[in-house]
Amino acid sequence: MSNIRFEALKSAFSHKPAEVEVPEGRVKDYFARDVFTREKMKEYIAQEVLDQLFDDVDNGRTIHRDIAGVVAIGIRKWAIEHGATHFTHWFQPLTGGTAEKHDAFFTLDKNGTLLEAFSGDSLYQQEPDASSFPSGGIRNTFEARGYSAWDPSSPVFLIGDTLCIPTVFVAYTGEALDYKTPLIRSTAALCHAAREVCAYFDKQVKHVHANLGWEQEYFLVDEALYNARPDLMLTGRTLMGHNSAKSQQLEDHYFGAIPARVLAFMRELEYEALKAGIPVRTRHNEVAPNQFEMAPIYEDVNLANDHNLLVMSIMERVAAKHHFRVLLHEKPYAGVNGSGKHCNWSMETNTGINLLAPGKNPYQNLQFITFLVNVLMAVQRHNGLLKASIVSATNEHRLGANEAPPAIISVFLGKQISAVLDKLEQATAEEAIIINAKKEMKLGVANIPEILLDNTDRNRTSPFAFTGNRFEFRAVGSSANCGAAMLALNAAVAEQLMLFKEEVDKRIEKGEPKERVLFDVIKKYIVACKAIRFDGNGYSDEWKTEAAKRGLDCETSVPLVIDRYLAPDTVRMFEYTDVLSKAELQSRSEVKWETYVKKLQIESRVMGDLVVNHVLPAAKRYQTMLLQNVLAVKQVFSADETASLNEMDYSIIKQIEHHSGAILEGVERMTDARHKANRMPDERSKALAYHDSVLPLMADIRAHADALELIVDDEMWTLPKYRELMFVR
Repeated sequence: MSNIRFEALKSAFSHKPAEVEVPEGRVKDYFARDVFTREKMKEYIAQEVLDQLFDDVDNGRTIHRDIAGVVAIGIRKWAIEHGATHFTHWFQPLTGGTAEKHDAFFTLDKNGTLLEAFSGDSLYQQEPDASSFPSGGIRNTFEARGYSAWDPSSPVFLIGDTLCIPTVFVAYTGEALDYKTPLIRSTAALCHAAREVCAYFDKQVKHVHANLGWEQEYFLVDEALYNARPDLMLTGRTLMGHNSAKSQQLEDHYFGAIPARVLAFMRELEYEALKAGIPVRTRHNEVAPNQFEMAPIYEDVNLANDHNLLVMSIMERVAAKHHFRVLLHEKPYAGVNGSGKHCNWSMETNTGINLLAPGKNPYQNLQFITFLVNVLMAVQRHNGLLKASIVSATNEHRLGANEAPPAIISVFLGKQISAVLDKLEQATAEEAIIINAKKEMKLGVANIPEILLDNTDRNRTSPFAFTGNRFEFRAVGSSANCGAAMLALNAAVAEQLMLFKEEVDKRIEKGEPKERVLFDVIKKYIVACKAIRFDGNGYSDEWKTEAAKRGLDCETSVPLVIDRYLAPDTVRMFEYTDVLSKAELQSRSEVKWETYVKKLQIESRVMGDLVVNHVLPAAKRYQTMLLQNVLAVKQVFSADETASLNEMDYSIIKQIEHHSGAILEGVERMTDARHKANRMPDERSKALAYHDSVLPLMADIRAHADALELIVDDEMWTLPKYRELMFVR
C-alpha cells in the first residue's frame, strides 16, 4: 500500500469520538444565547425606540438613521459585554456563500486616544469592495464601490469575538449584488399579493409571510482520507473512483443507529446552532453510507435562509474539531445518493392561519383551495424558471438520477387533494357554493377538514410535492443558497395572486356575487394547471415523453436551462413584482454561466493531474511488475509451459495498456476542448462548450481510470477508495 494512502487510513482509524462539552441543562437555557433577540433588546434600548423599530420592521418600512444610532449603542454594549472585539457586515454575494470583513470596536480621537466606537452609520451601512465579487457585468472591475446595508428583520449575532450584522449587498447604482435583497423584495411582493386575496375571506388579515423549513443533507469523511484525495479537496467531489462492492444497496444505513464519532459531531453542531438561535430539531442517517441530515423548525423565509447559510459555516468549523470534513457537494460519490436541501415552503397570516392547510370552516377551505390552485398555476407558468433557480454544475450530477428529483418540474398532490380538485372541476357553482337562508356559505366538497390527518402519500420522484400543509421543493441542491429558489417561487406566486385578484375584481365590479366569481375562476385554473400535476414515477421515460407533450420544460443542459432567467415571461414577472430588473436578471445569468465554466474548468484540470500523477504511475508500476514476472517465468519454464502460465498476466498487461492509452488520449482531447471553450466570446458560449465537449470527455476518462482501479494491485493504488472514504468513521 502506498505511504500516502496507508498513513491516511492509519490516521483515520486512530480517531475516536471527541469529548463534547455540551451543558447538561435544558435547551432553553442556552437557545439564542449568542443572538441579540427582541427580548434582550429591552435591557439595552429604550422602549419607545424599540416600539418604533419593531413597528417599522414588522410593516416593512425603512429604519430611520436616528433610530439606527440608538440601536447601535445598545448592540455595541451587549456585544462587548459578551466578549466581542470586532463587528462585520455579514452578506450573501453571488458566490453562493457568505462574506464578511471584520472591523474593531475602536477608533482614535485627534489626540491618538483609543475610544470604543460603533455608530449608527457603522450599523446602517458599509462600503465593501464590490469589484472582487461576481456581478455579471453590472460593475466594471475598476468600479469597486458597493454597499452593504443592515437588514433589521434578521437579528445580529455573535460568532466567537465578532458581532455579525446580516446585511443586503447592492451596487453603487442600486442593483442587487446578492441573494438577500431580491429575497426580501419577493417576500414583500408575496405579502402584499396574498394579503389582498385574503381580504376576500378574512378582513382581519393584515400581513402574510412565507415560511421555510430546510432539510440539509451532507456527507462526512475523515479528514486524513479527504486530504489524500486532491479531487475532494479542490472540487468537493470524487472525479474518479469505482463504487464499493457494498454501498447503499442493503438500505441499512438509512435511519440506522448514528455512529458514536458522528453523534459526537452532531451534538456539538446542534449546540453551536442552538446558541446561534437556529432551532435545529432533527438528525438522522441518510440513505448513502456516511450521509446524514439535519433539519430545523420552520421560520420566516428570510431568517431561515440566513440560518441555513450560518449552519453550513458552523458545520465546517465543528467538523474540523472532530477530524471530519463536511461534503456539501450534491454528488461527492458516483453510484450512491446525492445530497439535496429540501425546502418546505408555506404561507402564514398574522392571524395564525396557514394558507396551505385545509381549514375548519367553508370559507377557510375555499381560501385553502384558492391559494393551492394559484400556487399550481404559478409553478406551471414558471416551471422552467424554477428549474433554472436550482441548476448548477454541482447539482447537475444529482438531478435526473434515480435517487433525486427529475430535471422536469411537476407537482405531486396525492390522491385526496387531486380528488377534491377533480370534484370541483366537475361541479357547477350551485353545487359547490351553497348559501342558505341565513346567508351562511357551505362548500359542496366533503371531508376537506379531515384530509389533514393523512392527506398524502410520499412521492420521492416529485421535485415539488404537497405534503399536507406546505410544498416541499426537493430539487434544491445541498450546497446552494436556497434564497435563489425561494425568491423565484415567492415572486412567481405573488404575480399569480395579483393576476387572480385582477380577474376576480373585474367581475365583482360588474355586480357578480363574490363566491360565484371565486369558484368560476378557481375552476378555470384547475383545468388550466392540469399539465403540472403528476403523481406517478418522475424517473420513467414515459413521463419524459408525457411531460414534453404537456408543454413542460424538459431541457437538461444546465447552460440552456439558465436561459430561462431571460425568457420574456420571466422578465415580465420579475419586473411586475418589483423583485428583479432585467439588468439584474442578465447579471445573474452571466454569473451562473461563469460559475459553471469555472467549476468544470477546475474539475477538468484536477482530473488531468490525478490521472497523470496518480492513476497512470500506479498502473505502469503494476504493469512493469507483471512484465518482469513474465520474463522471470520464461527463464524458469519451457515455452510450452509458459504459454498457459502467462495467459492471465498477458491479459492484464493488455488491459492496462488499453486503458492507459485511452486515458492519455482522453486527457489530450479534454485539454484541447477546454482550450477551445476558453476562447469562446462570451460566458454562455463557454458554458455550452464545457457542457457539450469537456464534460463527456471527463466521463470517458473516468470510466478508464475506474477500470484500472479494479485491475491494479491494491497496495500500489495511491488514492483512498470508496470503501474507505464512505465506511471509515
